[in-house]
Order: sequence, then C-alpha cells, then structure tokens
Amino acid sequence: MTDLLSIAPRDKAEILAQALPYIRKFHGKTMVIKYGGNAMTDPALQADFAEDVVLLKLVGMNPVVVHGGGPQIETALNRLGKKGEFIQGMRVTDAETMEVVEWVLAGEVQQDIVGLINQAGGKAVGLTGRDGGMIRAQKLKMVDNKNPAIEHDVGQVGDIVSIDPSVVKALQDDAFIPVISPIGFGENNESYNINADVVASKLAEVLKAEKLVLLTNTPGVLDKAGNLLTDLTARRIDELFADGTISGGMLPKIAGALDAAKAGVNAVHIIDGRVPHAMLLEILTEQAYGTMIRSH
Repeated sequence: MTDLLSIAPRDKAEILAQALPYIRKFHGKTMVIKYGGNAMTDPALQADFAEDVVLLKLVGMNPVVVHGGGPQIETALNRLGKKGEFIQGMRVTDAETMEVVEWVLAGEVQQDIVGLINQAGGKAVGLTGRDGGMIRAQKLKMVDNKNPAIEHDVGQVGDIVSIDPSVVKALQDDAFIPVISPIGFGENNESYNINADVVASKLAEVLKAEKLVLLTNTPGVLDKAGNLLTDLTARRIDELFADGTISGGMLPKIAGALDAAKAGVNAVHIIDGRVPHAMLLEILTEQAYGTMIRSH
C-alpha cells in the first residue's frame, strides 16, 4: 500500500482526472449496491464503504444500498439459545426466528449502516420492503434438489411477487441515500425474510439501474484454476453453470446477477469487499477489481 501522503500533487490530480469520464458517463444514473461480507463487519472497511457511497452521491450518481446480515442474525439467535437450521443454503425461518430477523436487519444492521453513511457526510434513510409497500412477497416454495416431488418448508422465507420502487425514487431524487433491509410482506401482512442478493438484483431491474454492484468475500467469479474472470457475457455464464465452474454460494448470487443483466441492467459487478474502496476502484477507474457481467 503506497502511503497516500507521499503521492505527488501532480499524480493526485492525474488520478482524479482519470475518474472524470466515468463520473460524466454515470451522472444521474442509479447504482444498486448489495452490501455484505467482510466489508460489513470490518470497521475500517465499513468506513471506506460509507465514504464511497457518499462520494458517488456527491458526484451525481444515485446509490441505493441493499444489505444482508447473516452473521448478525446468527449471533442474535445464539444469544437466545436458538440453533440456526439451513436447508439447501436457505435459513429455516419460523415465527420466532422471523421476529429476530426483523429486529436484527431492520433495527441494528440497517441503522448501523445509516449511521455510518450519515457520519461520512451523506443523508441515508433506512427502509424495509414494508415501507411504501415496496416489496410484496409470498412464501418460497423450495423443491428438493434431488427429488422434485419433495417440497421443503423453510417457514417465512419469501419469494418476491413485485417491487414498487416509488418510495426509493422519491428519496433518491431528493438527495437521500436509501438503505434497504430485505424484508417483504405477504397478502395477510405477514413478514418474509428474502435473500438480499435477490432483492438487490430485482430492485436493480425495476429501477432500471445502470449498475448492480455485489460486494462479496471473493475476488469475483473464478475459473476452475482459480483465476479471476473479469469480463463475462450472459452466454458465457450459462456455460460456466453447465460445466460446474460456478457452484455453491455463488449460484444464487450469479443467477440474480444474470437475471438483472438480461433484464436491462447495463453491467453487474461482483467485487471483493475485502479490498479498501473496492467500489470506487470498480466504478471510477479502468482497473477491473472483480467480475463484470454484461448483458450481451
């Protein structure tokens, strides 16, 4: 890491000037950012993330943050003596677990992020899918991987029925930065816990976002030899699914990213949230700090 103080003023100016074409290109455009992983739990990376979001807003872009909170939910459940149960990677969410999910995500985690962004000079507003009737959901039907005749009951885990982004649009047009917890509501006013990657992808679609940025704990999409694939098309991804290169926890992430790309989001970036200021580097420079998925 170069000491920032030792960079000559001329070089600093050069670095800033290089960001200009990107600032011009993305001015007024919406960026949906899924915030998770180490970027969310390491204090130094938290501060970097908040600064990045505020900078993007100040140079005229419209960042919208969607956050997860798996580790925080796990900690809260452990405090209550509840054991987290997972089926095919999904958290089984009974009524008691759902209450914990709501107060952890919509309370603690969301308000921490709002506070960080405000501290960095932004004006963040916390929302859940209930606010403004944003995320309508239904119970997720989970079919068994091996036997399609078996359906697992994962409780109050939701599938998105529709997203009404009007509350988000109203806020972002007014200098605010929306911070969204991935909780939806059903037709009987019941709450649903929804995968944050899925919410971010769907929200990017309905907002017709320029970019969807997913912060993760990996450098991006890797090939079988472990090399970073920096630039992928939708077609190439289908091939990587087919030959098993993309598997495990990357599957839902990429599936959502792919849907967003196919639905008109210009670029989806899967980037390493463990790199300080990874988001600025990805959006405002030539350098690829993760995998970019283009729609065609």
